[in-house]
Amino acid sequence: MKNISFTDFQLEESIERALESMRYEKPTEVQQKVIPLLLSNKDVVVRASTGSGKTAAYGIPLCQHADWLENKPQALVLTPTRELAAQVKEDLIHIGRFKRIKAAAIFGKQPFAKQKLELSQKCHIVVGTPGRVLDHIQKGTLSVDKIQYAVIDEADEMLNMGFIDQVKAIIDSLPKKRVTMLFSATYGEDIKQLSETYLNHPSYIQIADKAVTKPRIIHEGYLTEEEQKMPLLRNVTTVEGPDSCIIFCRTQEKVDRLFDQLADWDYSCGKIHGGMYQEDRFDVMNQFRRGEFRYLVATDVAARGIDIDEVSHVINFDFPLEKEAYVHRAGRTGRAGKSGKAISFISSHELELLVETQSYADVTIMMLEPPAEAAVAAARESFERKMFQTEWKEDKGAELNKDIMKLFFNGGKKKKLRAVDFVGTIAKIDGVTADDIGIITIEDQATFVEILNGKGPYVLSAMKKKTVKGKKLKVYEAFER
Repeated sequence: MKNISFTDFQLEESIERALESMRYEKPTEVQQKVIPLLLSNKDVVVRASTGSGKTAAYGIPLCQHADWLENKPQALVLTPTRELAAQVKEDLIHIGRFKRIKAAAIFGKQPFAKQKLELSQKCHIVVGTPGRVLDHIQKGTLSVDKIQYAVIDEADEMLNMGFIDQVKAIIDSLPKKRVTMLFSATYGEDIKQLSETYLNHPSYIQIADKAVTKPRIIHEGYLTEEEQKMPLLRNVTTVEGPDSCIIFCRTQEKVDRLFDQLADWDYSCGKIHGGMYQEDRFDVMNQFRRGEFRYLVATDVAARGIDIDEVSHVINFDFPLEKEAYVHRAGRTGRAGKSGKAISFISSHELELLVETQSYADVTIMMLEPPAEAAVAAARESFERKMFQTEWKEDKGAELNKDIMKLFFNGGKKKKLRAVDFVGTIAKIDGVTADDIGIITIEDQATFVEILNGKGPYVLSAMKKKTVKGKKLKVYEAFER
């Protein structure tokens, strides 16, 4: 890769500043190749695995192109899962923080009315799952007439999950004059057909699949039958002593059973699957991301797009039936230049699938003998001592957020207040400029304003004595709802 930095892209100062706060130093290969094309408004088809940095590859240009003054959405990002939609939204907000870019995430299992209210406000970028996005478009609650940029993220998974008709209906509803970006870890005939139908002379970019290839990831396997898996898992994890580990199962019921067993063994663990409430799924992922527990038992819902850089081990308790799933599961480890290990439990009737998977992923899974009793016994003390040593992981947005205070005002749309009214008032405070004002969210009865650069307490005190558009409002520090 060329020795370039983000400053070479000639980005707006506000975006460069955010990237610096997020400790983005050198662009990844996909970012180096994709960002210049998207800044030049070229359609792209990108084959790149999870962990390659593709969210920033399209997120940075989207934030650069966004017109803050435009109230309607200018970009739409489609993702296959709710978790990925929420993650992409957070990444976009971080990148566009100092430009005051507003992003919204819309997906199922969340109140439609709440999303409708959010979409009725100023919103630059919408991220969502196909079903809920199409629902909002058909009901007229998501305006698409100003959409200039469309992103189909994890396109292969989108098709695997049966979203193809919804994706096509959404794209058909968008303005014909737009930039379209398609990102996929694999490139089958369906993806090729989708790109040929909806993209305009796109540039094709393929990034070597470093997420599953050597030397970053070691691939190992154990031949075992179902009734042997539990004791084998205990012995393997004892010998390996993972810093952080995702254990994949095929079904929700298997996840529940395995989680209960790990809890009985006093493992530091959590679980996630599609049968859980969405809020609980988000809480579990955030706890795992922060390092509050070491073992996450999951269905493939967690294999896509969850940005956790320090997963040392992935264990396929159930070997994936889809060859593509192995790539995405293994891609959860060995991220951000770190090494990792993917371990698979394989039954005798899965040997043909093993051969097909190795050929598809271009990897060799080294088959091992189960750990010897002596090796397990020798590792046990270290394993148990390490189990509950909490290693807190830093949130990449922590540096960005530390100097931000969110203010609450008891007035909003009902009082005919607009974002420009708050900007105009706050920017007139001595020592404060528009650059010190972040995202503004206006609801019917309330307004929330982010104050940047550590000036929150000063602005809070000053605004207690001022009016907004001639109206005296109560103002407090806002806390997350």
